[in-house]
Amino acid sequence: MRRAERAEVVLAVDDLEKHYPVKAGLSLRAAGRVRAVDGVSFELRRGETLGIVGESGCGKSTLGRTLMRLEEPTGGRVTFDGADVFDQSRAGLRAMRRDMQMIFQDPYASLNPRMTVAEIVEEPFKIHHGVVPKSDRRRRAAELLELVGLRPEHLDRYPHEFSGGQRQRIGIARGLALNPKVLVCDEPVSALDVSVQAQVVNLLEELQDELNLAYVFIAHDLSIVRHISDRVAVMYLGKIVEMGEVDEMYVRPTHPYTQALLSAVPVPDPASRGTREQIVLSGDLPSPADPPKGCRFHTRCWKVQEICRVEEPALTVRADGVGAHLSACHFAEPSPA
Repeated sequence: MRRAERAEVVLAVDDLEKHYPVKAGLSLRAAGRVRAVDGVSFELRRGETLGIVGESGCGKSTLGRTLMRLEEPTGGRVTFDGADVFDQSRAGLRAMRRDMQMIFQDPYASLNPRMTVAEIVEEPFKIHHGVVPKSDRRRRAAELLELVGLRPEHLDRYPHEFSGGQRQRIGIARGLALNPKVLVCDEPVSALDVSVQAQVVNLLEELQDELNLAYVFIAHDLSIVRHISDRVAVMYLGKIVEMGEVDEMYVRPTHPYTQALLSAVPVPDPASRGTREQIVLSGDLPSPADPPKGCRFHTRCWKVQEICRVEEPALTVRADGVGAHLSACHFAEPSPA
């Protein structure tokens, strides 16, 4: 996996928030807020893959949609190539989206069933005039299909004529149509069979090497994230609780939540299954509409002490980590290697 430590920053996220109002009563008065994304910050460099992991409901997909401004933020700032994404006019945002594209989770819902593959892949050219002349659009669409492992003769077929993996490849071709710098991948393989998942992940890696793309790769499968990512950020109840280089995160995680997640990853070698401690978390995931005070993980943490219940730990660099290994825990320490 290519590293990108000295490459330019293409996407910078600073204290991003997305809250949803909770309505109650016949008057639908505001009764609270769901803190789906609650103070997330990170940087993404050219050619880098940042993996975002966490349980269902932790805010991963909302984060991806807010980065693309498919959801309007409650607070915070996102800059792309130095320009504020949330300060763009409609025309400015449209121009910016030439360089920021998204691959959606469900390949069955993200493609219009009434459009042919040619119409789907050529649609970005119609929205962004001047990128590809009208006379060259079909030729360019055929090139994009070949780039993702499909054949030009597929252009006149409809989405229902393809398997899930093939549909996701069509979605990737559409995402690449405008030669973007950043792709936000919202669980792009979770709806696919395991064998097809590997094919799509390998395709994304090949395209990254060829086109120097940067990925925000959202997933809940830790093994896939380890395979494709340069850095990993772990989310819990709308916040990043740990972030660092992929090898350091998987070998020496410091946050109890990350340690619990990794302990649940299946081990293929039967001989080594009994040598690793498995951490079983007690209790349910708290509601993002009423997160616990102090550390949000303290209601399920086996290391909890009084300070955890009253003081929220900051996401800070840990001295025992390699590089910029950040952890939000009062008692962060690496698990045994």
